[in-house]
Amino acid sequence: MDLATLIGLIGTVAAILTAILMGGSIDIFVNAPGLMIVVAGTLTVVLMKYPLTVAAHAMKAAGKAFLNKAQTPKDLIAKCVELSNIARKEGVLGLEQVEIENEFLRRGVMLIVDGNDEQFVRKMLSNDINLTIERHEEGQGIFKSIGDVAPAMGMIGTLIGLVQMMANMSDPKALGPAMAVALLTTLYGAVIANVFALPIADKLALRSKHERITKSLILEGISSIQAGINPRVVEDLLKTYLPGNQRLTPKEDEAA
Repeated sequence: MDLATLIGLIGTVAAILTAILMGGSIDIFVNAPGLMIVVAGTLTVVLMKYPLTVAAHAMKAAGKAFLNKAQTPKDLIAKCVELSNIARKEGVLGLEQVEIENEFLRRGVMLIVDGNDEQFVRKMLSNDINLTIERHEEGQGIFKSIGDVAPAMGMIGTLIGLVQMMANMSDPKALGPAMAVALLTTLYGAVIANVFALPIADKLALRSKHERITKSLILEGISSIQAGINPRVVEDLLKTYLPGNQRLTPKEDEAA
């Protein structure tokens, strides 16, 4: 669970609700026509931009903003070094029985065990990385589109409310509901965009960046294992993917 995303979302919603309740009843901020214009309008406009399959995948991908089950780069480096040691002692066939949690790393190891040449393995894994990132970018695009469309639908709702208000200037009872639509649709659009859609798009982009780095690390590890490079050299090579302050070994860290 990504606590930062959860805390940020809950904290922002709580701050907005607190401000509303301190100024009166929450009921006055609930407007059915305004919600219909912004929520339904935003969803239908976004569906016009993307196929249903892409939209469904994006909703599923949104969970990655709240869940983070990926192994850390340090754990992956340790696993690659372990695999390198086994391959040096027992040959690549010795890797077949090793339990590997990371799916991408396991796939790379199986490609080696099956006897594929290094160029083919690198091409297969590189294609996997590029296609995965493309799918992630589609998911991010959905939420960026929601962030763009929601405020626009809020403005459309505001204009509708203003037109209704101007058309009923002679009827004071009709002014209140029309003004509510005009103001609340702008609020709904701003909240949907800035509290939900755009932060999730940014978090998914960050997840995608981390996944690219992680898979590139694994690709380098697989290539090094297949080339028979010394495990110590493999470890030093893969540590270049870590920030400088994380590259020390436990003993070096204690000495420092």
